[in-house]
Amino acid sequence: MSRTIAVANQKGGVGKTTTTINLAAALAALERSVLIVDCDPQGNATRGQGMGGEAPTLYHAMVGAVSLADTVRPTGFPHLDLVPADRDLVGVEVEFVGLEGWEHRLDSALAELREGYETILLDCPPSLGHLTVSALVAADALLVPLQCEYFALEGISELLRTVARIRQTLNPKLGMAGILLTMHDDRTNLSRDVAAEVRRHFSAQVFDTVVPRNVRLAEAPSHGLSVLAYDIKSRGAQAYLDLAREFLERTSS
Repeated sequence: MSRTIAVANQKGGVGKTTTTINLAAALAALERSVLIVDCDPQGNATRGQGMGGEAPTLYHAMVGAVSLADTVRPTGFPHLDLVPADRDLVGVEVEFVGLEGWEHRLDSALAELREGYETILLDCPPSLGHLTVSALVAADALLVPLQCEYFALEGISELLRTVARIRQTLNPKLGMAGILLTMHDDRTNLSRDVAAEVRRHFSAQVFDTVVPRNVRLAEAPSHGLSVLAYDIKSRGAQAYLDLAREFLERTSS
């Protein structure tokens, strides 16, 4: 059964794109068919796979110029494909204002692709605008990367309120895939304290897997690679393989 997961947090720099790319690669390494949909006009997931945003992109599919299937590109990593994005996607935030049913455009576009992939990961921009709302309407569940820093919990309550409103009005099936602790430095009291606080607040919703601060995770996108393709022996790669296994356990139960 296909699962569509929105990777979202309106706070920037928390590891959304890193998580999208590397969870996708880890699931693909476990021989699951995966599609990344880059929903961020910055196009970081696209560039992180070594691609540009040449047309057609997600923007062209969302405005109805092409089908979403026409935008899909192989990444070169077995079992992993990508729908790219570029700056044109900013147009959605302007062009969809007042447009009836805009919230369902992405969900409708994905319908033709869902049977072809076991997991679809939607990499959301750092905002709660039209693109993130569209992703949450299209998703079966939300995955929230949360950095182990002082302001980790700031803003997550707003995100969860948005999720509650979307459940009530637009997507009653939207669940929680989990909260992922990222950028964890086990040498510092701060990381340990933040992790403990997040687990106290959200308990079973928090993944057991924790993603460490790791230089290989930071280096891999500049080579257009996932960390698994860049250095599979690194701590970052092993963390995302662990996350993939835990993700599969959670979604199959």
